[in-house]
Formats: sequence, structure tokens, C-alpha cells
Amino acid sequence: MSLETERPSRGPHAAQPVASATAFEPSYRVIRRNGAVTPFDPSKIAVALTKAFLAVEGSHAATSRRVHDIVAELTEQIVASLTRRADAGRTFHIEDIQDQVELALMRGEHHKVARAYVLYREERARERAATLAHAGGAEASAAPLRMTAVDGALIPLDAERLEALVKEAAEGLDGVDAGAILAETRRNLYDGISSDELALAPILAARTLIETEPDYAKVSARLLLDKLRREALTFLAGRPAQATQAEMAQRYGDYFRAYVKAGIAQELIDPELGRFDLDRLAAAIEPERDLQFDYLGLQTLYDRYFLHAHGTRFELPQAFFMRVAMGLALRETDREARAIDFYRLLSSFDFMASTPTLFNAGTPRPQLSSCFLTTVPDDLDGIFKAIRDNALLAKYSGGLGNDWTRVRGLGAHIKGTNGESQGVVPFLKVANDTAIAVNQGGKRKGAVCAYLETWHIDIEEFLDLRKNTGDERRRTHDMNTANWVPDLFMERVEADGPWTLFSPDETPDLHDLYGPAFKAAYEAYEEKAARGGMKVWKQLRAVDLWRRMLTMLFETGHPWITFKDSCNIRSPQGHAGVVHSSNLCTEITLNTSDDEVAVCNLGSVNLAAHVTADGLDRERLAQTVKTAMRMLDNVIDINFYTIPEARRSNLRHRPVGLGIMGFQDALQRLRIPYASQEAVRFADESMEALSFEAISASVDLAAERGRYPSFEGSLWSQGILPIDSIERLAEARGRLDLDRSMRLDWPALRARVTRIGMRNSNCLAIAPTATISNICGVSQSIEPAYQNLFVKSNMSGDFTVVNAALVRDLKARGLWDAVMISDLKYYDGSLGQIDRIPDDLKALYATAFEIAPSWLVEAAARRQKWIDQAQSLNLYVANPSGRQLDETYRLAWRRGLKTTYYLRSRSATHVEKSTLKGVDGRLNAVSAAPVARPASNGARACSIDDPGCEACQ
Repeated sequence: MSLETERPSRGPHAAQPVASATAFEPSYRVIRRNGAVTPFDPSKIAVALTKAFLAVEGSHAATSRRVHDIVAELTEQIVASLTRRADAGRTFHIEDIQDQVELALMRGEHHKVARAYVLYREERARERAATLAHAGGAEASAAPLRMTAVDGALIPLDAERLEALVKEAAEGLDGVDAGAILAETRRNLYDGISSDELALAPILAARTLIETEPDYAKVSARLLLDKLRREALTFLAGRPAQATQAEMAQRYGDYFRAYVKAGIAQELIDPELGRFDLDRLAAAIEPERDLQFDYLGLQTLYDRYFLHAHGTRFELPQAFFMRVAMGLALRETDREARAIDFYRLLSSFDFMASTPTLFNAGTPRPQLSSCFLTTVPDDLDGIFKAIRDNALLAKYSGGLGNDWTRVRGLGAHIKGTNGESQGVVPFLKVANDTAIAVNQGGKRKGAVCAYLETWHIDIEEFLDLRKNTGDERRRTHDMNTANWVPDLFMERVEADGPWTLFSPDETPDLHDLYGPAFKAAYEAYEEKAARGGMKVWKQLRAVDLWRRMLTMLFETGHPWITFKDSCNIRSPQGHAGVVHSSNLCTEITLNTSDDEVAVCNLGSVNLAAHVTADGLDRERLAQTVKTAMRMLDNVIDINFYTIPEARRSNLRHRPVGLGIMGFQDALQRLRIPYASQEAVRFADESMEALSFEAISASVDLAAERGRYPSFEGSLWSQGILPIDSIERLAEARGRLDLDRSMRLDWPALRARVTRIGMRNSNCLAIAPTATISNICGVSQSIEPAYQNLFVKSNMSGDFTVVNAALVRDLKARGLWDAVMISDLKYYDGSLGQIDRIPDDLKALYATAFEIAPSWLVEAAARRQKWIDQAQSLNLYVANPSGRQLDETYRLAWRRGLKTTYYLRSRSATHVEKSTLKGVDGRLNAVSAAPVARPASNGARACSIDDPGCEACQ
């Protein structure tokens, strides 16, 4: 069963790995236990697996087609897992390969074979130990290792620097053992190792320990920093260069000046940045802030954000934050002072700008906006212009929301050809494929969401767009979809009444109407249809359509449910147009028209950084919001606009979307369980404070810079703030069951708004923060924790994530040990079934699927009363039923929510329960890996961190 067996002869019954398992590049190599390096040969894995089956099932297994197929499938899985995890070195240790063999057998539930394989490994390990002891530790006298330099020369490996580097990375972190990292690192070294592999070895070694102690995530990040420093300094110097963190603290200033010069020379940095007082900015840089990253955050920045030339990163973290800050301060009077303010806020993680801003600020093409909303007209030129606009807007990292309601439906008359329309679906297919083709420079996939109103004749086909069955020409597997639902439909559902579908070419005014006006026009069209005056229409039970909407949402994750009337009735800009859709992530509610493409500029406050054990730090929050709002307002003027309709809209209305992240972390710091009235009250209190400060900051900017051009006639100009617009919705509906209490001095702020005006038509929106929360090391947006121990997958790879706060609490109570880690894995990161964990911790660290979705809705409703736009609200349902989904979404509507986002059912990917750690070959539950299992109910489980859903932030 040894993987070190020589290649077997190819007899008729020899194990044959499938073709894809052997179609790998020959540069993959294996480090043997004696330090030798040999080519990676997957056929040896197949031989080892076959011998394991022979040991259990007897000699007949060699001729068994079943065993042959199992071995081939397992070999392919193992090779795929190894090559997927391979970093720059493309080298595996023999023990790692054997670990993957063992893991594959356990995942495949070949438990007896796995046991035989484990026992064989243990026996061989004892034999090696005995041989080594008999030889008197001869390995200790082996020749020192050498490293292959960039020029190919072999030079002595600097073991002292390696040890010093690991010790520096572990410094100041409790529970971290530098010796354990060094031991695991040395296991993966070999004579002639490349400099890239040497840099990766300690990083990978520290990563394996993250689940036992969360602070190893910081160690891994600090070790990655060393790799990044070497890469950047070598690029700038034109020769090999490196520095420890302590050395870099003295060199950051010189590096920063050289970095700006190099970035301009490479045409990656706006030459205007070179005209700043670089000495003043360099003096403001705080190198120690490099140490606050977790591994996931820094690796994400390394892979996708830091500037690079021909694949070589030359941008260090503090230079990155300063580059973004400078880019946002370009038009300030005292540019350096403002850049320093912005830098300090970003690098502190108190606030983080959205991904497009981080990507592009300070570059020659500063497309900084996050979201674009368009409405598609009902003519061929307009439709394909809208698709072209999608491509141009997506090119520089924008997330798109398209309103398709105006496009006539299937069977509608086309006057120009005297034919019949094929409906909206074929055009949606083109939009879907365009989003795939424009992948934002390889940084992430293009992302778009199509919206359709519930009365559109094509709504039933629209619901099926994400199904995996049916005509592929009428499916859009890569595009998000959302229902734009009028209140009248929900009223018909509640009353079990009829619902009529129309083609918009016969009912063009419905697109722009909402509230009582929509109801009057819609009912008039129903009467007209009943008289035979409509060509294309269909009537069905509203409840039947509602059930189908929820069924598709459950089965495919789409279309999402969003509410047209609450978005429009409470919109501050109703005097200037109509909100026809939301955006990619359902938090933006801005007007669109043929002349205006709505644009929103996003950023999020790290709420966890603004709470203490005593509650919300209002003073710190006020300062953060004031600076953040200035940065967001600056985006509007600096922004690079790819189409004129976006520029026109953004400059006329100047909307921004300030949101929050780290809500769950803030609750845990305050010792408040998510599923509690206290959490609902904190959601209310914290969003009221954010809203108050954001509106105040916009008034201050208006006093300094002037009102936004379309201010007159807005709700703001009438003294109607978001908390006041609730009454408009209640009046339109006849009632609204929502707590209206307030704590702050709103009358005084209302008076300032009407007297001075607002700089921004919209101030608040809670985006998903899927990526920027990773950078800051906090929980995503307003989300409850997915699991307390899990593997997070995104475009930067797979990352073990452990709830550090939980680990601290378990340590304090003497409960953190290997058994606890094993239990967390077995129960998929949930505490509920672990008997020795106290009930108060179970409540505080309840995971998303242990919290009734009604708690999420209630907390969101309290936030919504303070927000002039909307929230990206995911709903988690562990075991969905029709009744539960019906109750949850009706509750969201009744509470006045504007939108909802994903429906998350129990994920089919979870923590592997039997994996390996160390070199002893024993099966244990220490390391985590994702394992796919089919959902028992046949539902499609949405991934928690789908890279395609990151376009907002």
C-alpha cells in the first residue's frame, strides 16, 4: 500500500487512474521522507488504493470492475484535491498525499479499507522510527539544505532567518507555538528548494494550525507579509531584497516613495498622485497596522487588490490604503491632510470602502462606484444598447441591476414586422452570456440581476430561468433574477384573489405607477381584459403564483422577492422619477429612466469596532461616519464614468450608500444572542445612530459644498426624513405594524435638513460586504454567523474559519481542547448538540440555521425605518417548508421591508468530520475541508460566499 512503490507493469487488471488524473503538468513533485524530490506519479496512488482494497476484500478485488471504478474515481479526486491546493511551489510532501488518500477513503465511506490503510501507515511509521533509532539519529548529521536562487545558483538555506521570521510572526500572540510552525515547515523543505517555495512553506505550516488556535490566522498573515515584502522590494530594487517587519518599519517611507514612482511608470497609478507631498504622507504611514490582518483578509488583498506588474505584487498593505486615500482626496483643498484622514480610517478597519473603490482609486481609470441600475426599453435598439451598457459598466467592477418590465411579452404584436414577440426571455439569455464574457479583468465574474414585475405576462417563464431542466436556450444559469412585487399582488395573495398578467406594450403606465395609482390603473386594465379589450393577458389565482414564486426560490435560489411600493413610497426622490428595480444585491433603490442610469457609491462601517462592553461608542461612530461620508461624496466627482447616462444621474442626485458590517461580532461583544429582543433593539439603536450621523454629515457637506441639484421637491426638502416616510407607507396600505420609537434629537436635525439642505439624495444602504468584511476580519454585513468552524471558499481559495470569540470563551471555561474541535466538526460548527457547552454560550453563538428567520426579519424591519434605501437581507431556513417560507416572506412585506436577498437553505457543503493532522497517520478530527453531499430534500443550497455575489463589496 505504500505510495513509494515503483510504477507497476500495465497488466489487464492493474489499477488505471482515469485520464484526467494523469493529465497534469510534470512540474508537480513529491518530497520524500529522506528529503529527496521526485516527480509526482498518480499511478502510485492507484496502486496504493488497490492494495488497500486487496488487504480487506481479498485477491478477487484485483479483478473486480467495482473496485477498479472506485479506485479510478478516488484517484481522480485525490489528484484534483492536491493540484487545486498546490501553491507556487507545486510540491507535495509524501505524508500530505497519504493524508489525502486516507481522507478520500473516509469520504467515500470505505471505512474498513481506510482502517487497513491507517494501520499500514502506522506500522511503516514504527519501522522507520526503529531504523532511525538504530542508526543513532544519522539524519541529524545530514548536509545542510540549499536553496535555488533566482539565477539558478544553489546557495545555503538561511535557517537562522527562517527561525527568526517565524518567531517574529508569533510574537505577542497567546496560544501560538513558533516551534510547532517550524517543525511543520522543516518537514516540507528539501535540498534545492526554490525561494518561492521557501516563502510558502511556513505560511502553509501555520495554516494547518488555525483551527486549533485562531491566532494562527494572524501568524499566517504575517508570514505572507514577508513573502509580499520580498516580492515588492525585489521588484522596486531590481535585485533580490527582503526585510523583516521590524526592518520594514524603518524602510516604509523610502519604499512608499519608490512605489509611487514605479506605479506611475507602469501606468498603474495616476500621475497626479506623484504631485502629492510624498514625504508628508510617508511620515503618516503606520507600519504596525500591517500586523492586524487575518490570513483570509491579507490573502484576498494579495490575490485580487494589490497592484502588480506582470504578476509581481509591488504594493504593500499600508501603501495600498494610502493609494486609495490619495485617490479619494484628489480634489480636496488640502489634499495631504484629507488623504491622511482617509488613510487612518481605512487602515484602522473602522470603515472600508467598497471593492471597486479599493480596486481603482488612484489609478488612471478610477471607476469607483459599486452599483448601476438601468431600465431596458421596449425596442431592439434600446435592448441591445442596454446590453452594451451592461458590458461597459461591468468592465471596471460594477454590479448591475436591470429592469426588464417594459419589454413586451411572449405573443405580443410587433408592428414593424407584423409578427409576434418571443418575449423577454431570449434577451435575458443574451444579457446572461454578456455578464460571463465581461469578467472585470479577471478579478471576478461580471454580475447582473434582472428584475421583472409580477404582472408581466412572461413572469412564469421568468421564474424558471435558473432551473437545471428544460430548454437551455431559455435558461440563465449565471444571472441573478428578482421579482419586483407590487403591494396589490400581496393584498390579492392575502385575500386569495385573482391575479391578471399583461404584456407591457398594452399597459405601459403600470411600469411607472405604484400605490393607490397603480391599483386604480391595474383594476381598470382587468376590467378592459374582461370586456375583451386586451390581446395578451392571463388570469390565475394570486396564491398559486405566490406559491410558485416561493417554490422556485427554494429550488433554485431565485428569483428574489423585492417590494416595489415600499421602495417607491418611501423614496426621497419620488419627485424626480421612479424606482423600477433594485441592484445586484437588493440594497440600492434609486430612480432609473432612459436618460439616467442610477449609480451608487458604497462603503461600510465596522460596527464591531464601535462597541464596547458598555454599548455603542457614539463619539467614535460620529467621527467615522463624518469622514466616511466625505469619502463617498468625493467618489461622485472623481469617478470614471463609462456611459454618459451614469454620469448625468450621479452628478444630479449624488446618492451614496453607507452601510455596516460586523453586526454579529458587535452582538457577541455585548453578550447579546442574535435570537432575542435585545438584538432587535440593538439593530434599531445602532441603525438610528448611523442614520442620524450620516444625515448630519450630508447636511454639513451641503453647507460646505452646496445641495445636490435635484434637492428641491424631495422628501428631504419637505422635512420628511426616513423615520417620517414610514407614515406614507402606512397610509398607502391602510396600516403598518412596525415600532416607530426613536431616541435621538430628530426635530433639530429635521430643521437643519430643511434649512441647509442635503449634499446627497440618499445616504444609507446595507450591502453584503462579502469581501471587505474578510479584509477587516469581521462578520459579513448584518448576517448571523454561518458556522463557528467551517471552510470558506472564494476566489482566493479555501480558508479555515474559526470563531475566535467562541474560542476565547471556551478557553476561559476550560472547554477548548481536541475533543471540542472534533465535536464542532461533527456538528458542522454548531454548539446546540454539544452537551458540555453551557446554554448561555449556545445562545450567544447560535449559527444562522439555528436562528428562526423571523428574528432576522424583525431586526431588519427596525433598521429599515432609518434607511433611505434598503438592505441585503439573506434569510436562513434550516428545513424549509411551504408554510414557513410563506409566513417569513409575508412577514417581511407586512413589516415594511423594501427587499430581501438570498434564501439560504442548509448548505450541502460542510466541515469534514474525519481528516488528518500531523505525520502519525492516525485518523482524527482536527483539520477542516469541504465535502459535498446531496441535499436530502433535493433543494439547491446557495453557497454562503459565492464569488459571483461579491460585486457590491
